Amino acid sequence: MNDNGVDYRSCMQNRELSWLKFNQRVLEEANCHDTPLLERFHFLSIFTTNLDEFFMVRVGSLIDYMQFSPDYYDNKTGWTAAEQLEKIYRACIPLYSLRDDGYERLCHRLSLAGLSCVRMRELDKGELRETEEYFHREIWPVLSPQIIDSSHPFPHLGNKQLNIAASLKQGGSVMYGIIPVPSVAKRVYFLRGEELRCVLVEDMICYYADKVFERYKVLEKGVICVTRNADMDMDAGLYDEDVDYRQHMKKILKRRMRLAPVRLEYQGALGEGILKFLLEKLHLEKNQAFRSEAPLDLTFCFALDSKVTSGMKRELLLQAYVPQPSRMVNPNEPIISQVERRDILLSYPYESMRPLLNMLKEAASSPDVISIKITLYRIARQSVLAEHLIEAAENGKEVTVLMELRARFDEENNIEWAQRLEEAGCQVIYGLDGYKVHSKICLITRRTARGIQHITQIGTGNYNEKTAKLYTDLAVITADQRIGEDAAAFFRNLSLSNLHGEYHDLWVAPANFKQSILDYADQEIRKAQEGKDARIMVKCNSFTDKELIEKFVDASRAGVKIKLVIRGICCITPQIPGMTDNIQIVSIVGRFLEHSRVYAFGTGEDTRVFIASGDMMTRNTERRVEVACPIYDRGIRQRLLDMMDILLRDNVKAREQFSDGRYILRTPLNSPPLCAQEYFMKEALQPPAAPPAPKAPEKDPVHKLLGFFRRRF
Repeated sequence: MNDNGVDYRSCMQNRELSWLKFNQRVLEEANCHDTPLLERFHFLSIFTTNLDEFFMVRVGSLIDYMQFSPDYYDNKTGWTAAEQLEKIYRACIPLYSLRDDGYERLCHRLSLAGLSCVRMRELDKGELRETEEYFHREIWPVLSPQIIDSSHPFPHLGNKQLNIAASLKQGGSVMYGIIPVPSVAKRVYFLRGEELRCVLVEDMICYYADKVFERYKVLEKGVICVTRNADMDMDAGLYDEDVDYRQHMKKILKRRMRLAPVRLEYQGALGEGILKFLLEKLHLEKNQAFRSEAPLDLTFCFALDSKVTSGMKRELLLQAYVPQPSRMVNPNEPIISQVERRDILLSYPYESMRPLLNMLKEAASSPDVISIKITLYRIARQSVLAEHLIEAAENGKEVTVLMELRARFDEENNIEWAQRLEEAGCQVIYGLDGYKVHSKICLITRRTARGIQHITQIGTGNYNEKTAKLYTDLAVITADQRIGEDAAAFFRNLSLSNLHGEYHDLWVAPANFKQSILDYADQEIRKAQEGKDARIMVKCNSFTDKELIEKFVDASRAGVKIKLVIRGICCITPQIPGMTDNIQIVSIVGRFLEHSRVYAFGTGEDTRVFIASGDMMTRNTERRVEVACPIYDRGIRQRLLDMMDILLRDNVKAREQFSDGRYILRTPLNSPPLCAQEYFMKEALQPPAAPPAPKAPEKDPVHKLLGFFRRRF
């Protein structure tokens, strides 16, 4: 409770449990009957991959807090790290059960559609002979089984590596064995025959474990997988003199595979004896072991997509969507010339990233372009954008790339590209001490007859051609010199490690991003207190910043109407009487990952709209370098507000949060079905509106009078 007697904590939720609720929403999409079966399978896999990363990063960090920061507690609930972990482990148990049920149902439905994912025990004699022959030919030569005894210590189990664990008996002694599933083996084996039937390689190895441990009697066997802590201090020792940043990051990546275990997963029924043995060797507690009937790694579902026939694809997969040309862009005219006349908004994945790539290609060869500066956080392995930057450097342009090597799980790809960019002559800067550079900004500087001119692109998503087809993101390209001057100041400040420079139009974290949101919220509060219409609308990925939560509670109490589209973590609870009853929160989980960030304040013509790289999370507002850009073009501003309206009215994929923290899927009971993502796809497919017919030139009074006399006489 604060000095004004307001109990903000009653309106807050724990970040980790909120994330688990989000991942449950992903899992629920696997049960959506309107979604094709293999697409539902994809959601099962995404849920699993999400949970893996959650344990590696969030659970790993809480375990670190227990060991190294015993005084740590959650600033929203007051829970200690140990209390949060206990609640996390308990909340995960029903999620595993839901995944098992979903997997079983999907396998049954897929088998009816002609695609069967079967267990070895379900094969007939002929199929068993086939798999045994395949096992001895392809799998047996690459296996590395190990007995664990006094001469053979417990092996290192790699992070997320599948292994077969077995309890063995020889004479009167019981011992244990491990068979790592070889990474070189194909994960899925498709049986011969007209029907499409497949088995997983780990199930095959487990089935033939008796042949692997032929000198022993196999008592129990099962598939296991260890998850290791990946929450590492990337900066430790980095800023000492003479440290090569790329070599430092390569060492960090090697260490990640060997960090302390945080979870043990096992498939099927392993007895208490072997489980106790594994937990002791891995230094884990019983509540850190999770049983699953479904395979522990579901990424094999994507291998099934390419195996189904074209006829089955129509039934099992969504029709591929191709990003459309932007209706704001004339493909027959240089992009830079068009941007000089008006701002351009690109909406991914509904619209193609091509105009941005074309603009960089133009800049790479244009004699007017002096320099290109860009921040890169996650880029594609085959990046056309990076190739254009290399071309620009080879053409003598000054190319500055601020490459963030600490983009979690993309570090290796970024290291490789950083080396290529440097070799081509680009100036590559590697982030800042303690602050990840997460901003998405590109500045092209030209020397024209009118003097120096800036073309600025600012976006909500990464410069990644692959994810631009999968994530919803926004990018604005503008020749507004106010924004260009701020962008130039941004790159100048970062090259000098100045995190607190002054900006007039842009919001830049940690300098003024958070304070700008607070200031705009205060303006809406004052309007509401004066009896005027006041509104805040935000779309972002997560909302955890405590200070911003408190400000939004104050705004709700003052009468400001607040509408939030928060896909993932949301630590503010809506619709609490007298506190957050003016706050509406929806989460949309659909075909594309909702990734764009939009901030809007006010109503009518006075509405101020921004797009941003950062969420309302403390890590974004205080500990990362983020950029938000104001939208000055009235047409683009209205387009963004219309998009927000469609998202808020979604009654097919939107789930609304209520005061008890539950998310309930909206259903189109009294209104037509409206799926925002489908709406935007159909909108992008519409042909551009025909330009209005030119008006006849207005005649002056003398010409009108002469015309009158000619007609009369």
